[in-house]
Amino acid sequence: MTEPTIGTLKVPGATLRYEVRGTGPVLLLIPGGGGDAGIFEPVADALADRFTVVTYDPRGHSRSPLDGPDVDQRVETQAEDAHRLLDRVAPDGSPAYVFGTSSGAIVAVELLIRHPERIARVVAHEPVLVSLLPDAAEHHAFFSHVVATFREAGVDAAMAEMSAGCGEERGEKPDLSGLSPRMLTTFERVRGNSAFFLGRVLGPFSAHEPDLAQLDACGGKLVPAVGWASYGLRLWRPAAWLGERYGVALAEFAGGHVGVVTHPAPFAGTLAALLR
Repeated sequence: MTEPTIGTLKVPGATLRYEVRGTGPVLLLIPGGGGDAGIFEPVADALADRFTVVTYDPRGHSRSPLDGPDVDQRVETQAEDAHRLLDRVAPDGSPAYVFGTSSGAIVAVELLIRHPERIARVVAHEPVLVSLLPDAAEHHAFFSHVVATFREAGVDAAMAEMSAGCGEERGEKPDLSGLSPRMLTTFERVRGNSAFFLGRVLGPFSAHEPDLAQLDACGGKLVPAVGWASYGLRLWRPAAWLGERYGVALAEFAGGHVGVVTHPAPFAGTLAALLR
């Protein structure tokens, strides 16, 4: 394991904790859901011989506290957080590679739209950009109901509803029984973010509509990606829509929506190949 250099960055309304490993061009990894820097640890270690890998806890998650009480999160704000972090780790302005998964992929796409000059390539793994889909109203209603379930019945009920409504992934269910003590600690920390994610992130992020005119102007830098096990499911479809719009084949990773956690070694290999 590569021990990272740990830093903090003050941004408007929060303080971000971030980690840096390796040497080479900057690769920023943006977690989804209630995830933080820790979910990327095995992938970051595997890529540190080729990239300066930067991971972080998004505002309000884990070790990146908000300055005040919890508030609904905005994709645009978190994209600016990521841009400020790039300015910190690459002050010369050199273009960086960016990978985002799930809600983190929404942030990655928004970062590309707002600061295309800072981006060499964005890999957006199953971005929950359901507003792009022709049946967007149905998806918005689904996620709104999950949030309502959280407020009425709590985290476990909402997570169960979301899991069922997003569909069953194909293939065998991953076996996570061999996780290291360090990753088990990460999972416990991430579970602690569930209420913040359900109450403050899921609603506004799943309702987000990217500016397609601006995205079209830099769409050549976007690599829409999916998990093999997610084929045809709700969280697979926005990436497929983006691939069709920009006339590119979908990049396919091992595992499903959380393949970066369940299949880190092949995941890292695929990501390295996409950025080569």
